[in-house]
Amino acid sequence: MACVLEAPLRMSVLSEVTASSRHYVDRLFDLDPQKVLQGVIDMKNAVIGNNKQKANLIVLGAVPSLKVSTKKEFSCWRSSGIVNWKGVMNGGNWLLYLLQQETSSTELRTECAVVLGSLAMGTENNVKSLLDCHIIPALLQGLLSPDLKFIEACLRCLRTIFISPVTPEDLLYTDATVISHLMALLSRSRYTQEYICQIFSHCCKLQHWHSCGFKSLPQPLLCANGPDHQTILFNHGAVQNIAHLLVSTSYKVRMQALKCFSVLAFENPQVSMTLVNVSVDGELLPQIFVKMLQRDKPIEMQLTSAKCLTSMCRAGAIRTDDSCIVLKTLPCLVRMCSKERLLEERVEGAETLAYLIETDVELQRIASITDHLIVMLADYFKYPSSVSAITDIKRLDHDLKHAHELRQAAFKLYASLGANDEDIRKKIIETENMMDRIVNGLSESSIKVRLAAVRCLHSLSRSVQQLRTSFQDHAVWKPLMKVLQNAPNEILIVASSTLCNLLLEFSPSKEPILESGAIELLCSLTQSENLALRVNGIWALMNMAFQAEQKIKSDILRGLSTEQLFQLLSDSDVNVLMKTLGLLRNLLSTRPTLCILANIADGTTAKELIMTNDDILQKIKYYMSHSNAKLQLAAMFCISNLIWNEEEGSQERQDKLRDMGIVDILHKLSQSSDPNLCDKAKTALQQYLA
Repeated sequence: MACVLEAPLRMSVLSEVTASSRHYVDRLFDLDPQKVLQGVIDMKNAVIGNNKQKANLIVLGAVPSLKVSTKKEFSCWRSSGIVNWKGVMNGGNWLLYLLQQETSSTELRTECAVVLGSLAMGTENNVKSLLDCHIIPALLQGLLSPDLKFIEACLRCLRTIFISPVTPEDLLYTDATVISHLMALLSRSRYTQEYICQIFSHCCKLQHWHSCGFKSLPQPLLCANGPDHQTILFNHGAVQNIAHLLVSTSYKVRMQALKCFSVLAFENPQVSMTLVNVSVDGELLPQIFVKMLQRDKPIEMQLTSAKCLTSMCRAGAIRTDDSCIVLKTLPCLVRMCSKERLLEERVEGAETLAYLIETDVELQRIASITDHLIVMLADYFKYPSSVSAITDIKRLDHDLKHAHELRQAAFKLYASLGANDEDIRKKIIETENMMDRIVNGLSESSIKVRLAAVRCLHSLSRSVQQLRTSFQDHAVWKPLMKVLQNAPNEILIVASSTLCNLLLEFSPSKEPILESGAIELLCSLTQSENLALRVNGIWALMNMAFQAEQKIKSDILRGLSTEQLFQLLSDSDVNVLMKTLGLLRNLLSTRPTLCILANIADGTTAKELIMTNDDILQKIKYYMSHSNAKLQLAAMFCISNLIWNEEEGSQERQDKLRDMGIVDILHKLSQSSDPNLCDKAKTALQQYLA
């Protein structure tokens, strides 16, 4: 396959191709090996730091190439004049051809790998073109060479290819023997150690989906098809092979090994539990990580060590009250949030700290009072600085680039800080323009910022006091309802979970939300294929129906439909079942709901769920004695289905209902002047006598 750039770019670049660029490529096709070698060396020197030259060299041979199996065959084609030899291969393909030929000298193959690596350091389009040339298999094949310099050149080029965002990480795992061979190469030199660790850290990615967490912060869950990257690397001995590199004399090797462990341990209890017990030169890895946290170490090393310890803590390998977390890791991450740090360091520090304290109340409290963190985070929203105050265009560009990331990180950390403690939530909301910033964040163009803002709002919405005051003063329900329109699932999940809190009976937002068409929206969520959305939809409807007016209850029933209620009660997830029963309990002042419940009580699984829900049983008992005969009759149908003798478990159900006083009510109803009630009560009593 030819290395082809996108058409618009190709045309623009082709117009700028110089004669010297063609000269470099032409020399690759010389029949004199020494001239070819010198041509590759000259090409290497020409492309260093010159992205335009790199693109030119790739584009020069952009026409589709023919497959050439041997150098002899190519020579025959060229000498015969059958084809235009410049169209046979482009520069990238011919470099790869030379690199793979065993007849090429080791020096030539090494120089080809160096040039290919330099081309990959250009634009993303360059990397795409090289991937189209199948560069990765060619370089991996080169790792089988006995020559160390050539191996290092191939690894350096592979490193450059794999750190590009356009390279699929899975390309490293297509051949089961590759990882084993890379592990074996770790011992060859400090360069193989550096490059291989860097490749591993960039090719160990996780895919996540976010559940709403219900009454907690959204939790990331690992989803993988087959063995995930962490498991593959772990099973190939990554921990044992890389651990000793943490004490290497080379800073670059230590740093890449540290980064490798930070991605291996992330949300992985197996790796984390292993790391905590590994020792190097008589020192356990957690102790080594703590040393790397010290203030005299480079910031990059401090941050990455903190990430390792954070992942190990979250995985349960280190206790949250361990001194290495409370006295070392947490303070280090708070330091990273200060104005003295670079913007990108502040982003990484805040996001890591948010993850560390996300589920631990005590860590949240400690963080909130460390170095005025809550106030410090307010500064994250002040970028970019006003244009008039910036004379350096590069600084303005830098600020603009990181502004979204800063706001996202601040929202995430505020969400974690306010997850449990009412006083912390109050301090957050009282921070300068905080509610306005959250409201603005809900409508940002960046999906990541919107998601982080919703999470922050979700965290703060657990406060009864704030629901009654700040949330009402800023009418946060309005932008929240907008967010719920056609948003991605990850945002919908957290936004709908927040809506559950805004619909609690003491929330002033409940009424305007109802008037804005929330019932239709929530009913549609109950039909979602996403489990978290179904739960949140039914949960919000349950909150909405609690002590609601009859009209609202009727609207909910009409919006859901009997068929949908039955589907929800047949759901395989227990959360959906329990929330649906909770909704029915709150709707039980209506005859249609009782009739639905009567039909539900006709199923074995549903009988068990109803019998374990004392609230619903008490409601049914209440309506058996209601002044409305239709409600009484509907309640009687429920009881009849629950105690029917021919059904499994009927004796236990009869006993429990007798203890509740149901039999006494049946005796009274058997004397009712209403013939329907009288007959139904007598029929039910016969089940006790049978």
